[in-house]
Amino acid sequence: MELKQIDKYRWELSKTGSMRVPGIVYATDEMIKGDQQNEPLKQVANVATLPGIIKASLAMPDMHWGYGFPIGGVAAFDGETGIISPGGVGYDINCGVRLATTSLVEKEVRPKQEDLINALYQNIPSGIGSTGSIKLSISEEKKVLTHGSRWAVQQGFGIDSDLDHTEDSGCMENADPDVVSNRALERGKKQLGTLGSGNHFLEVGVVEEVYDSKSAQVFGLFEGQVTLIVHSGSRGFGYQVCDDFLAYMTKHVQKLGFELPDRQLACAMIQSKEGIRYYNAMACAANYAWANRQILMHISSEVFSKVFDIGPKDLELNLVYDVCHNIAKKEKHVIDGKKRLVCVHRKGATRAFPPGHASLCDAYRPVGQPILIPGDMGTASFILVGTEKAMEETFGSTCHGAGRVLSRKAAKKKSKGRSIHRELEDKGILVRWSGRSTLAEEMPDAYKDISEVVAVVHGAGISKKVARLRPIGVVKG
Repeated sequence: MELKQIDKYRWELSKTGSMRVPGIVYATDEMIKGDQQNEPLKQVANVATLPGIIKASLAMPDMHWGYGFPIGGVAAFDGETGIISPGGVGYDINCGVRLATTSLVEKEVRPKQEDLINALYQNIPSGIGSTGSIKLSISEEKKVLTHGSRWAVQQGFGIDSDLDHTEDSGCMENADPDVVSNRALERGKKQLGTLGSGNHFLEVGVVEEVYDSKSAQVFGLFEGQVTLIVHSGSRGFGYQVCDDFLAYMTKHVQKLGFELPDRQLACAMIQSKEGIRYYNAMACAANYAWANRQILMHISSEVFSKVFDIGPKDLELNLVYDVCHNIAKKEKHVIDGKKRLVCVHRKGATRAFPPGHASLCDAYRPVGQPILIPGDMGTASFILVGTEKAMEETFGSTCHGAGRVLSRKAAKKKSKGRSIHRELEDKGILVRWSGRSTLAEEMPDAYKDISEVVAVVHGAGISKKVARLRPIGVVKG
């Protein structure tokens, strides 16, 4: 592989062999060094071989190895002649983040910090296979899969304005519950309103610094303000949807007449019967995830109100935005001066639409889409805003988080003999967790420096910094 530096923040992976387009990687010189980048760079090159890919196979600065596509990978395929691949979305379909603001400030929360974090941990089920108080019949679950966040709001979990502040209003309209397996439906029946495990979390934070006062004001952010981040996905339901279609497409792709460099890139032509079935099943999982995060935010709001003995009107826990990290979307983009329908795969990447985009609600259209970049529970999280340059270069996409540098096994080995929760407490961060090895696997050392990752996308102009948040309390799955 030949990697050439374009400028301070961009690298080109030259088009060689069966690559149909080059690769473009957003990274600093330091980020691109080291053997650990070899595998994700190979994946960038592999994605570039897929039929119908447009412009380039892209990777964000939080890039690391994933199933098929690299995590941090973005690729757009022609909406008529291209492919769709479950590996380009991931197992946790619509794993995503939502940010809510409150009227509280840090000095009001610190005296009850432990009470708050304990109450959130006690009231929000977390961990592998966790189940919640919401038990669904199959017919009711199918309503969730069809209507997403709107179903949750109709059940009393939130308010209508939350839908305006959610990507796609919390619902992909083409969802078809009839194409998902009975196994997926069974797994989803008891997991709505649960956090999950691994890197999923709730985070209570404080707005530490504002970089863009105009956008911050529109988003309702101010320095010293207490915020809530919810990071979760489609739980066992989405995992099963991905697993089912990967098994099917691994066999199906052998009939399509082209060679795959990696079987994990199993795919179907997007307009084929098989491609449409996956897209519609994926939309069901996306809607499940949006409903899940809507419910988690509502439960969190009730916990805040109880701990601080404050009503909803005074608490003002308002949704800023909810964005997906793992999704494939049919969108119209300008390619070579003409609008074309493309299917954008964002696998560990975030939508970054600019000011004036028709998909944004009226309140955000003047400044652009809020972008939520969560950190590693020990450093910071960032709020960014979308730009026109992202539309020109990355199909309206940017990074999604810090990005792993250590595998879970390597992180556990490095943490041996350390007390991660004590280290975090020394920084003023209280953490509660479910899994026995969760803190070791998810410790801050396992991730890239979030500030450096954000500096790349900001410097490259594909998103712009609005504010930085500092964590004070975390609930991990």
